[in-house]
Amino acid sequence: MGNIFSGSEIVGIGVQIEKNGRDFYNTLALGSKIEKDRDMFKFLAGEEEKHIVVFQGILNQTAEYVPLESYPGEYFEYMNALAGEYVFTQKDKGVEIAKSILSDAEAIELGIGFEKDSIIFYEGMKKVIPGYDFVIINQLIEQEQNHLKMLTELKHSI
Repeated sequence: MGNIFSGSEIVGIGVQIEKNGRDFYNTLALGSKIEKDRDMFKFLAGEEEKHIVVFQGILNQTAEYVPLESYPGEYFEYMNALAGEYVFTQKDKGVEIAKSILSDAEAIELGIGFEKDSIIFYEGMKKVIPGYDFVIINQLIEQEQNHLKMLTELKHSI
């Protein structure tokens, strides 16, 4: 069996995802030549920064949490699979990817994909964090859904 994450490690992955998202959107804002797109990227970077703070708060409470499972390691294996497939779990990937983008349209398309991946990851995270943090995670998911909607609207306007 591969690497199994603890609840706190999974929340830590959430922090890394948000840091990469912030760096991705900040880098896009610096490179965008279209004011409307640049403003959107700056806004999204600020939102990701807020999420980092929220996850840090959750992280301070999850160190000892162990979820109910139908077999040992069930949820952590699932989260390991999700994290292994999600590029934004890797440190410094946000800037690296943003620097390789050739157009705002490509950036928006990638942003849409990253927001979708974040939603899936955070839905899975709810299985490995204490129930009292569900409200917070649900709020973050709702914000990510709003980001997805904003990016989709921006995509249709270009």
